[in-house]
Formats: sequence, C-alpha cells, structure tokens
Amino acid sequence: MATAVYSHPDCLLHEMGPGHPECPERLVAIEDQLIASRIAQLIERESAPLAEISSLARVHTRAHIDFIERSAPLQGHAWIDPDTAMNPHTWQAALRAAGAAVAATDAVIDGRYDNAFCSVRPPGHHAEPARAMGFCFFNNVAIAARHALEVRGLARVAVIDFDVHHGNGTEAAFAGDERVLMCSFFQHPFYPFSGAENQAANMVNLPMAARTPGAAVREAIDLLWLPRLETFKPEMIFISAGFDAHREDDLGNLGLVEDDYAWITDQVRRIAARYAHGRIVSCLEGGYNLSALGRSVVAHVRALAGI
Repeated sequence: MATAVYSHPDCLLHEMGPGHPECPERLVAIEDQLIASRIAQLIERESAPLAEISSLARVHTRAHIDFIERSAPLQGHAWIDPDTAMNPHTWQAALRAAGAAVAATDAVIDGRYDNAFCSVRPPGHHAEPARAMGFCFFNNVAIAARHALEVRGLARVAVIDFDVHHGNGTEAAFAGDERVLMCSFFQHPFYPFSGAENQAANMVNLPMAARTPGAAVREAIDLLWLPRLETFKPEMIFISAGFDAHREDDLGNLGLVEDDYAWITDQVRRIAARYAHGRIVSCLEGGYNLSALGRSVVAHVRALAGI
C-alpha cells in the first residue's frame, strides 16, 4: 500500500511565541520519530503546495479569508484570540497546510497513493467558516473534503476526528450536509465546550469523561462509529488526526496510547478498503507532548501503510 507524507518547511516558520504548545518542534519530533522508526524510507514524500483562495472559499467566508491575510504582522505577533496568534510567516504556513490536504486528496483520488498523512501546521479543525480559534486559521480537513465533493465529484465522504478537543469548526462546516458523515470522540466537558448537545443527524459525536482509557474509547468506536460508517459507505475518508488524547499529553486528560491510535487507524482503513478504494487523507491536528506525538504519528502512519 503506497502512503505519502506531505509537509513543507514553511510550516516550521509559523510560531506563536515562547512556550506556546503549538510549536514548530512538533513537526521536528514527528520527523525524528519517522526516521528512528525506520519507516521513513518506506513512505513517499511530497512537498505541500500553496492552497488556492478558491479552495479556502469552499469552506470559509471571503471576509474571514481577507481578515486572516491582512492580520499577518510585518514583525512580532498579532493575536487573533487569546490562544491563537499570527507571525509574519503564518499566512504562508496556513496556505501550505490547506494546500497539502487538497493536493493529497487529488493524489489519492487519482490513484498515485492509497492514502496520505499531512504533517503540517497550523492545524485546522477548530477553524469555523467565519472564525479562527484554538490555534487554527483555516480548516484543512473541511477544505479537502469539500474539494473531494465539489471539485472531484465524490458523492459521500466521512470525516474522522480523534483529537482530545471537539472539532467544532468541522462540525460547523458540515452539520446537516447529507454528503458528509462526521465521527468524533473528545473529552467533555472541555474546550471548546461543544459537540455534546443538539447533534445534527450526520454527526456521531462521542463525548468522553476525563481519564477515560483507550479500551473504553475502542468499545465506543466499535459500537457507535463503525455501524454508521458501514451504513454510510463513504467514497473517501478524511482524518483530523489529533494525538493530544494520549495519556502523556498535558493539554488533555484522556488515556490513549500508541496502540489505540494504531487500532483506530486500522478500523478506518478497513472501512476505506471496503467502500472507498482505500482512499484516506489524514491531517495533523493536536498533540503537544513531543515524544508521545512522534510515537503516535509513527503508529498512525504504520497503520495507514499496513506495515
């Protein structure tokens, strides 16, 4: 199975100040672990292009896109919300992150790869159509999913979100859209304090109490995600791959380990093999303990590649 990893040096240039958990070292830790695990030579590498404005506009309002572009400072930081800042390189990095997701989608649909992982930042799943928040500026996975539907002509896509935080931006983009099934779990109550109530029919949200172990998450996925995915029969699957539900990550308080991420990825890969010609595009979201992040991404990419 051919798996590609998309990234770009521009994604290292965005930073939000000393001590901020969403830091460039996250991508360095991932790369180091891919090399140390000896799987780096078994996967293909691709450079992330810049996203077209038209791709962003399939999810975000033009006013939001313009606001992010003009908010980029010439020096220092410009704060968008209390957690989320831009430096002079953020606009370019955000275009690379969204561009990676779109390019990977095209490559997988065209059959160049079976699946792909986008090792990019800034992340995206908190970005709503008209608002940046939670370290996110543009919703990379939502942009890629809309591209698959509206440019590449797919009829049904699934979005899997296993970040410790609810993907409020993705839900805002797709709630009520019968072409999209979104399956997620997240710690609750927890930032951004959404997702547990008033779910649209195409949302399968699994709120998890703090300290929930991986075994309980697996059981919930088996009982609630997998039957809905089987019924939905997606033609492609997108993953918001957050690794901050790892038990070593201080930004959350769930109890997953690397084997849990491998198991989840394998279940998704099985669904994709049955209904979607194996087509999966995964994009990095959270994960802030650098060691746990790198190890978890290795487990995820191993499972994507079937190695």
